[in-house]
Amino acid sequence: MKAFIVAGTSSGVGKTTIAVGLMALLQKRGMAVQPFKVGPDYIDPSYHRLVCGRPSYNLDTWMVGVDGVKRTFAKAMQDADIGIIEGVMGLFDGKDGRDEQGSTAHVAKILKLPVILIVDARSMARSAGALVYGYERFDPGVKIAGVIFNRVGSVRHYKMLKDAVDAKCKARALGYIPRDEEIILPERHLGLEMIENSKLKTQKSKVKKIEDLIERFVDVDELLKLNTKSEIRNLKSQIVNRKSEIGIVKIAVARDNAFCFYYQENLDILKQLGAELVSFSPLKDKKLPGNINGIYLGGGYPELYARRLEANKALRKEIKALADKGLPIYAECGGLMYLGKGLKDFKGKKYEMVGVFPWVSRMLEKRKSLGYKEIKASLDCPFLAKGQMMRGHEYHYSEIDTFSDKIKRVYQLTVHSSQFTGKEGYLYKNTLASYVHLHFASNPKFAEGFVRACSLCPPY
Repeated sequence: MKAFIVAGTSSGVGKTTIAVGLMALLQKRGMAVQPFKVGPDYIDPSYHRLVCGRPSYNLDTWMVGVDGVKRTFAKAMQDADIGIIEGVMGLFDGKDGRDEQGSTAHVAKILKLPVILIVDARSMARSAGALVYGYERFDPGVKIAGVIFNRVGSVRHYKMLKDAVDAKCKARALGYIPRDEEIILPERHLGLEMIENSKLKTQKSKVKKIEDLIERFVDVDELLKLNTKSEIRNLKSQIVNRKSEIGIVKIAVARDNAFCFYYQENLDILKQLGAELVSFSPLKDKKLPGNINGIYLGGGYPELYARRLEANKALRKEIKALADKGLPIYAECGGLMYLGKGLKDFKGKKYEMVGVFPWVSRMLEKRKSLGYKEIKASLDCPFLAKGQMMRGHEYHYSEIDTFSDKIKRVYQLTVHSSQFTGKEGYLYKNTLASYVHLHFASNPKFAEGFVRACSLCPPY
C-alpha cells in the first residue's frame, strides 16, 4: 500500500489546495488515487471526491482509535495505486496541547508514512529552514520527507527557501506554488465551501489550474521515489451483517446542498449491517422515497437554504407525520435544526421547519461550539444500550432556544467533552436529534441499534 501525507505547519497554509492538485495530477497520470482526510471534516473530502471519483475517508485516532484508523486505511486502499492523506490544522495539532491523539502526526506514525510538509512562505526566507528544522525534531518518530512551499514570490525567493532547508534539514525541498489568488478555494463560515452543482464547472477549472502549477513547479517524480510503502494489513471488521436476521431495511438519507455532512464510513457501516440507503432531497423532493423504515438527516447548511426548505411544505409535513408514528429518525446538527419548529438565519429572519421538536434554532455571528465530544447513552436512548459510549465532534454557529424540559435528553456528555458534562441527545418517540456528529466506527453498536429499530418499524 503506497501512500503519503500532506500536512501543514498550521491551518490556512494551502494543504487542501496542494493535496487536491496532487490528486488530480496523479489521476491524470493514470493512477487510482484513494483520498483520506485526518480529523473530523466533511468539506475537504468533497473536493477529494470531485477529483478522485471515489469517497474520501476520515482518519481520526481520537474518535476511532489506532486500530480503527488502520482498519479504515487498509480497507479503502485495497483497489488503489496510491493514497493521499490530507492532514488537519498543523502537523502536531490534535486533541489538546499534550496529547498526540487526533493529530496528523499520530496518523503518520501508526501508518508509518512519510509527511510532505506545506509551508506558507509569504514574508519568509532563511527562517523557513529554522521552521522545518524544528518540525523535524519536535517528534523524531514522524518522518518529514519533503517540503513544498506555498505562495512563493519568485524563482529567487524559492532558491533562498530551498537553500535554507538544504543546509539544516533532512527533508527535501520538492518545489513550490507561486502566489496566485485565483487558486484559493472559497470559504464559508464552516470552512471551505461545499461543492455545489451550480459551481461545479468553476471548481473543476480551479482544480485544473492547481494541477498545472504543481506539474510545473513541484518535482512529483522525486516525491514518488520516497519510501511511501505502508505495511498495514487488513484488520478483521467489527461489523456483522445482520440482513439475514433482520430482513430488508431501507433508510432514506437526506443528500443535497443543505444536508451534505456525512462520514463515508457511517454510510458504509449502515450498508454493512444490511441496510439499503436511498437518497432524497429536502430541497427538491415533495415526498420521501417509498417503503422506508427510517430516515437519516446529516448536517450541512440548512440556514443557507431555509427559504426553500420552508417552501417544501409537503415534505416537512410528511416527515412530521412519520415522526409522530414512531418511525426511527436520526438527525445531526443541521438535521437537528431542520426538525425544530423554526430557523432564524444570520439576519434574524425566521422560517418554518418540520416541527418535530419545539425549538427555534438561530444563527450566530460567532462560533457556538467546536471540539471533540464523547457521549454516554442513558436508559432511554433508542439506538444504544445504557452506559455505552460514542465519540464524535461539534462544529456549529447556531444555538437552539430554551424549550420545555419535558423533552428527553438521552446523552450524557463525558469529561472528554471540553469539561462540559451536561445532557444532550434530544428524543421524541423514535426521533433522536443532536448537535454531536457521531462517528459510527467509534462504537458500531449505535448503527446496529438504529438499523434494528428500523427493522421493527413497518415500511412507509
